[in-house]
Amino acid sequence: MSTDLMPNRYRPGESDLPAREAELIARRDAVLGASYRLQYRRPVHFVRGEGMWLYDPDGRAYLDFYNNVPSLGHCHPEVNAAMAEQAARISANTRYLEPRLVNYAERLVDTFPEGLDRVVFTCTGSESNDLALRIARLVSGGEGVIVSSYAYHGTSAAVAAVSPNLGDAVKLSPFVRMVPLPGPAGVPESQAADFFEAQIRSAISDLNRRGIGVAALLIDSIFSSDGVWVDPPGFVAGGAAAARDAGGLVIADEVQPGFGRTGAHMWGFERHGIVPDLVTLGKPMGNGFPIGAVVGRKAPMERFGATARYSNTFAGNTVGIATADAVLTILQRDHIPENALAMSLRLRAGLTEMAKQHTGVRAIRNAGLFFGVDIGSEGIPAPLRRAMALDVVNAMRDDGVLISTTGANEDALKVRPPLVCKAEHVDLFLAAMKRALIKVAGYTKPDGLCGAT
Repeated sequence: MSTDLMPNRYRPGESDLPAREAELIARRDAVLGASYRLQYRRPVHFVRGEGMWLYDPDGRAYLDFYNNVPSLGHCHPEVNAAMAEQAARISANTRYLEPRLVNYAERLVDTFPEGLDRVVFTCTGSESNDLALRIARLVSGGEGVIVSSYAYHGTSAAVAAVSPNLGDAVKLSPFVRMVPLPGPAGVPESQAADFFEAQIRSAISDLNRRGIGVAALLIDSIFSSDGVWVDPPGFVAGGAAAARDAGGLVIADEVQPGFGRTGAHMWGFERHGIVPDLVTLGKPMGNGFPIGAVVGRKAPMERFGATARYSNTFAGNTVGIATADAVLTILQRDHIPENALAMSLRLRAGLTEMAKQHTGVRAIRNAGLFFGVDIGSEGIPAPLRRAMALDVVNAMRDDGVLISTTGANEDALKVRPPLVCKAEHVDLFLAAMKRALIKVAGYTKPDGLCGAT
């Protein structure tokens, strides 16, 4: 496992930079906190965005196949118009009667399975997961939280404590239990469901033995930070049932897989055939505007509401609601999930063909328009596979296409374009990735020789 908190990042002195960018970096370093990072060996400098594209000060266009937050593409004019129109009238909070809040809440819960019919608004996915954990701990009476072994669920103190992805310096709660996923553990798909359930039951047993109890199983149904381990569909169902049997709530973190990202379903958990107790949403809900939510069953929501108050002056504000309402309207009217599915099939077919030609592509995993593409063959040491993946990412950045890496070893390419991408964008991405694989030296052929095929 990499000890670098962000392998795909700028390191001073690693690359030559134009004076304009070097000066801006120096000013950043002089005023911003040291926790900030810049992506890529040569940082990108953007001044505007439009749809699938980001533009630097010189007008060069970069194809964005990385940013999931602008789910409808950068600076969507209809979303921006709804935001501006509401901001010009009033920005108020949820303590005042406002019909658009109720209208949107009704529309939102209508996209969920029966039983998930209550919503509380937040500002971010971190706030959503934080609130969901509060509800789960109150309702269950337990404290323990079960997560995947490389999960990321946010930045607040509470959710950072259940996010092993953040690195060793961020201490995990003694009440958290990490479980391995069947894919990274090398378990065949035919045994994946049994393996996952056994890991959950083992974690439950340990939590109960120590008197901690089970509050929640918290999962990102696409397991994005673990490396996009999505198959087989349904492998999480037995583990979810075990957590519920132990008195815990099942929380689906839909910040990344939600709002049609998986193509075939509006929500990622639906792909696994489960109905969670709580669902957490984040900024893709507003195409980047800071709005999130917790959608849940009536019983836990009412129990929490009877004993605790949750509201703040920004969560659920009228500008955010207007923005999110526009996003949902466009998603449904323009059949965005269906487009995501069609484009994912095209991208998968292109990557599969590429893997036949280039030994540098080890495996391809996806659910809709969220891909994990493993780089480097099995026989190559993990640090070299990671270096290869980073070389590919940075070669593509230099070629004007943006992606990054994911997984415990950071040797999987993370590919998650805005959901409005078209066939021409997919083809441009595939061409750039092919050029990157050819450019990057060091891939090992089956005969032991080096070089791209």
